[in-house]
Amino acid sequence: MNHPIFFLCLILAAALPSCTPQSAPNTASAIQQAAVAPVAVKSTPAKLDKRLLRMPLDPYRLGPGDIIDIELLGSGDGPQRTLVGPDGKIYFHLLPGQQVWGLKLGEAQRTLENGLIAYVKNPKINITLREIHSRRVWVLGRVVRPGIYPLTQPMTVIEAVSKAGGLFTSRMSGSTEELADLNHSFLIRNNTMVPVDFHKLIREGDTSQNIYLKADDFIYLPSALGSEVYVLGAVYQPRAVAFKNKVSLMTALAHCRGLTEEARPKKIAIVSGSLQSPSIVIVDAEAILTGKKPDILLKPKDIVYVPSRPVLSLSRYARLVVDTFARTLAANEGVRAAGGDGGVGVNIDVGQ
Repeated sequence: MNHPIFFLCLILAAALPSCTPQSAPNTASAIQQAAVAPVAVKSTPAKLDKRLLRMPLDPYRLGPGDIIDIELLGSGDGPQRTLVGPDGKIYFHLLPGQQVWGLKLGEAQRTLENGLIAYVKNPKINITLREIHSRRVWVLGRVVRPGIYPLTQPMTVIEAVSKAGGLFTSRMSGSTEELADLNHSFLIRNNTMVPVDFHKLIREGDTSQNIYLKADDFIYLPSALGSEVYVLGAVYQPRAVAFKNKVSLMTALAHCRGLTEEARPKKIAIVSGSLQSPSIVIVDAEAILTGKKPDILLKPKDIVYVPSRPVLSLSRYARLVVDTFARTLAANEGVRAAGGDGGVGVNIDVGQ
């Protein structure tokens, strides 16, 4: 069965604009008026591991898509351009296929020589790496040339942004204003947000934020002109809600077709501010819907999260919501960059 607040949200949405929220100077003060027991917590910025600032010295390891030159010494054939296949194997000479995925060049050379023993007496191989395609980083959003770039050598965050042409500016008006929202920019590594503060790095020149990238790192710099409100968690259609004039909490929930049966409406979170130091406020939506408290206004880029399990730690709650929000945007933008279509929608577990 649908959660009863699902229907109340729809009724409220249908009544708009006649049923408008009480005006409020900002989200924080409005929440203080609306919530039965408001609790605001500002998360302290996570600290970067200083080891991430060290240039990686690990030798290169082959992967699918890499192109190498292989020369069988003494054969007279010269170097042969060879692709590491999607299966991670090299098909060379009489060999049926040798697995080289994850091998260093010297290890791949010995693997091929050992395989060729069955066909060639005392084989000797030379291998030269020509093109790297298995190691790459994503730089998307408000940069001049968003795309996927090969990680051919050690590369820092600033170098990656520079390779993508730098931050996009408002050239139409002749302004040099940067159109990236650095407070909401992020870096995803292994499905987790790395706490790089892009505002400090790019605007303030704080080199302590300029870490070295690893293969498959994802950098996203959203537009400063964006004005969506993001609704996640136990709603029927998690999504980004366009911000037009005023958007209240109840309106945003109604746009997502209301709350699911598992929702806990008394503990709805609104996360605001920088992704590196977010603030979280807990709102009792039942008190709003029953008329005990007025509806509240949201701000552009607020993240509304409806939990389905008990919330144990507000600080951890805020960080988990932000981390999942970043992962969701990264996944969606990655799909779009690859020519597909994506949309914000995710449920996360906050009860552990």
